[in-house]
Amino acid sequence: MTETSSPAATAISARALTKRFGDVLALDGLDLDVPAGSVFGLLGPNGAGKTTTLRLLLGLAHPTAGEATVAGVDIRRSGDTGALGSRIGYLDQAPRYYGWMKGRELVEMAGRLHGLRGAALRSRVSEVLELVGIADAGGRRIGGYSGGMRQRLGIGAAVVGRPAVLFLDEPVSSLDPEGRRDVLEIVERLRGTATVVLSTHVLTDVERVCDRVAILDRGRLVVASPLEDLIGRYAPPTFRIEVAGDGDDARRAEDARRLAGILAATDGVTDARAEGPAVTVRVADPDAASTRILAALAAAAVPIDALARVRPTLEDVFLDLVGRRISPEEAALPGARPPAAGPAWPAGIDPGRRR
Repeated sequence: MTETSSPAATAISARALTKRFGDVLALDGLDLDVPAGSVFGLLGPNGAGKTTTLRLLLGLAHPTAGEATVAGVDIRRSGDTGALGSRIGYLDQAPRYYGWMKGRELVEMAGRLHGLRGAALRSRVSEVLELVGIADAGGRRIGGYSGGMRQRLGIGAAVVGRPAVLFLDEPVSSLDPEGRRDVLEIVERLRGTATVVLSTHVLTDVERVCDRVAILDRGRLVVASPLEDLIGRYAPPTFRIEVAGDGDDARRAEDARRLAGILAATDGVTDARAEGPAVTVRVADPDAASTRILAALAAAAVPIDALARVRPTLEDVFLDLVGRRISPEEAALPGARPPAAGPAWPAGIDPGRRR
């Protein structure tokens, strides 16, 4: 469900945005609106078109067809005016720095590129180092920074110019849990000060910080929607059953497989699968199915520890949508398009190259 927004309330707007690399269609007619001030998750499996989309919106590649504006700037003419660079910030997936440079020096250099000088520069750099949590390490050489500190430093350099739109490409993919937590807390603090576009495959992180998401698959937009609406529309009601036992995990797993087979044949159950000593059950109508599930459990005579209805996750929706073609009825909904069966990248084609 793509929300329509007025131009003033839209940070990014794309219409029929398309990119070809030779015979390969990397991005196929993307229509997308990103509301200003949102934290927007751009999701998709490898080869879905996420990186191509980012490069087009950043002005690092030229579209084959279509149009888009970012912070009010037409990306097709951004290279001529330099206006786009002054309104956006960007953190690459694997940023590289001069190890001999100090953290504060890097942020100062980024500030100068945005036209800051003198007291205004010094004040803004101090503010940014505090924002990203490395004020105490600003005087240290970057070569001694941990991976998480480097990512926080990169965000600092990306936001020192107060961008209207901040692009973060896989900012937590290589970090340990503590580093991921720190980076996500920074994203939370940026909410409302800039529109944040977060490209990632870590779906739990998207659920934590994003209020809207778009899912790409094989170069096409599958769906774009507020996060809660997406989960509510596509995630089926789900129950989880924990099989009881005396510590014999093999026996519990066998009971779970047997129980899943029984439940799969139960009226109202759309899917039942064993996951170790537990069974996940999807249903069409949870109120009607719960009674039938209880009856099936009693007839199966399998001891259980717990039966509970669980909240579907973004991962459930993501795997469902990219693992199948959505129905014609779903495809007719605003913001939803069935993924095309796109070809694999031929040898020698690099979708990240500027063409």
